[in-house]
Amino acid sequence: MISTLSPNPSPASGRGERDSAGEGNVKAVLFDLDGTFADTAPDLAAALNHTRAARQLPPLSLDVIRPQASHGSRGLLKLGFGIEPDAPDYDALRDIFLDYYEHHICVHTRLFGDMAELVAELERRNVKWGIVTNKPHRFTLPLMQALGMASRASCLISGDTCAHAKPHPEPMLKACEFLGVLPEQCLYLGDDLRDMQAANASGMGGIIASYGYVSGDVSVTNWNAAGSVDKPTELLGYLGL
Repeated sequence: MISTLSPNPSPASGRGERDSAGEGNVKAVLFDLDGTFADTAPDLAAALNHTRAARQLPPLSLDVIRPQASHGSRGLLKLGFGIEPDAPDYDALRDIFLDYYEHHICVHTRLFGDMAELVAELERRNVKWGIVTNKPHRFTLPLMQALGMASRASCLISGDTCAHAKPHPEPMLKACEFLGVLPEQCLYLGDDLRDMQAANASGMGGIIASYGYVSGDVSVTNWNAAGSVDKPTELLGYLGL
C-alpha cells in the first residue's frame, strides 16, 4: 500500500495491524531522502547558484555546497548569503530558490550508489521500506516520482506531514503507524545528527549513511547510532534476517 501523504493527513484506518510475532526482527527500513536515499546536492546547488546569480554573485562550487545539502533552503541560503530567516531579503531569496528547484528538481539527482539494489533486495525479502524526510511534500512526491520510486515506497513522510519534523520523533512514529510495525522493528538510515536523534527518540535503530552529506570535520561518535554503512547495501548486514 503506497502513501503519498500530504501535510497533516488524517490517520490511516485499518492499515497494517501490528503483529507481535517475530518482534526484534527488522520488518521495515526507513530512509532520509537528501544525502541518504538520493544525491540531490547537484540540483540544490544549481538552485542556490541561480539565486546567487539573481543577486549578481558568482557561483559556489558543488564541493562547498554538498555538506549543507541536507539542511534545506534555510541552511543553503545561510551558506549562499550569510542570512537567517529574519533578514529583510530572506523571503524573496527563498522564493527564487524554491521556484527554481521545483522546476528543476531531478535534472542531475540520482540514487546513491547501489541504493537501487538495496531497495530491490528489501522488496525480495518482503521488508517494507519508506521515506521520512524534512523535505516539504511539494518536493518529496515529485522527486520520488521522477526517480521512479514513489509507487514502490510503502510510505512517504515529508517535513510537513506532521506537526513536527525531525529531530522530533513524530514523523518516525507516523511512518510506523502507517506501516503497521513497531519502532523497534525498524531501521532508519540517515546522514545527519537529527536523523539519529529522531531514530533514538522513537526507539528505532539509527544507522549513519557515511557516504552521504556528513561533513569531514564532523565527529559522529556522539550521534548514538546503532551503526554506519559506507554504501547502501551494507545495511543488509543489520537486518538480522
